[in-house]
Amino acid sequence: MFDPTSWNAPFAVVVVALFAIVMARANATYWLGRGLAAGAARTRWQRLLTSPHYASGARWLNRWGAPAVSLSFLTVGIQTMVNLAAGVTRMPLRRYLPAVTVGCIIWAFMYGTVGFIGWYAVVRLWERSPALTVAVLAAGAAVVVWVVTRRDRAEAVPAAE
Repeated sequence: MFDPTSWNAPFAVVVVALFAIVMARANATYWLGRGLAAGAARTRWQRLLTSPHYASGARWLNRWGAPAVSLSFLTVGIQTMVNLAAGVTRMPLRRYLPAVTVGCIIWAFMYGTVGFIGWYAVVRLWERSPALTVAVLAAGAAVVVWVVTRRDRAEAVPAAE
């Protein structure tokens, strides 16, 4: 199981291993973006570059630049698209590598310490009351759907000039 809290290793080893994993994944995504930029218009990958998720990542990158790469590691779901957008836009490595390194360090410490507490909370709640667990997860999903739908509607309405 990929749960660093169950690894029989010192904390420093867990953090370094998590850092290596996320650094490899983030850089692979960046280089995938570089490759997509070169020839996506002629492949099925073109759909990815026109998706709302990619547009969101690109907006982050356009607004904040390199710090968006670092800050994206504090989110769930947007970090991949920000790294992809950094590759597609050919962000210079002298900017990308420091930003992704900071983000990966943040992510490694976050998941090496408190990142799996939420999972343990769900497991403990399930042990006490499966029905309550389902209700809490359904309520959480409903909130996420409501926020995303509200955001999408707000983006679809043209701003008054």
